[in-house]
Amino acid sequence: MDYNIGDIVKMKKPHPCGSKEWKIVSIGHLSTFECVKCGHLMSMSAEKAVKAITKKID
Repeated sequence: MDYNIGDIVKMKKPHPCGSKEWKIVSIGHLSTFECVKCGHLMSMSAEKAVKAITKKID
């Protein structure tokens, strides 16, 4: 992944709150993301994260 901590990324599927935008909190074998709209934290493997991320938001 060519992403850094603090980057905002767009995921394929929306969170139940309706947002598709997530902030990267940690990167590694298990990456952690924070929902931009509601603040919910979610962890997923790096492999799944690469498939789920559609683009980086500037």
